[in-house]
Amino acid sequence: MGKVPNILIYGYGNPGRQDDGLGIFLSEKIDNWIKEENIQSVKVDYNYQLNVEDALEIADKNLVIFIDASQEEIKDYCLTKVKPSDRLEYTSHSVSPSYLLNLCKVIYDKTPDIYLLHIKGYKWEFLEEMTENAKKNLGKAYDFLKEFIINNKNSVINTS
Repeated sequence: MGKVPNILIYGYGNPGRQDDGLGIFLSEKIDNWIKEENIQSVKVDYNYQLNVEDALEIADKNLVIFIDASQEEIKDYCLTKVKPSDRLEYTSHSVSPSYLLNLCKVIYDKTPDIYLLHIKGYKWEFLEEMTENAKKNLGKAYDFLKEFIINNKNSVINTS
């Protein structure tokens, strides 16, 4: 029997809107790498957007990395620590990682370490083709995330 995954990689976005699919594309790519390397401590999931039900998914994890495309002024990608928030925003991604962390804490009395990997996107039209610059950023974020997983896959992280 394999090791129970204690790390969750969760990408979200819309692959039918050009660079908005970066979170899903990176999740798929990292999932293939995890399977090739037979890394059993990591689980990968992805969806168009986060949902309140995802609080249950993260409750038993030590480390969660959400991945999303970003319209913010960042270089290629950046990783930020997520802090709990009870604020629910009404946007295309109506449930944020910080809101999920708050739900996890309130409902399950768990506070896993959660990060958001932002990948710089450029265009958001209803087309399936990513921009060339977004593809480059995806490659850089992929290399970073592989290294991050390797460095954290066996660590025991405090979940209280």
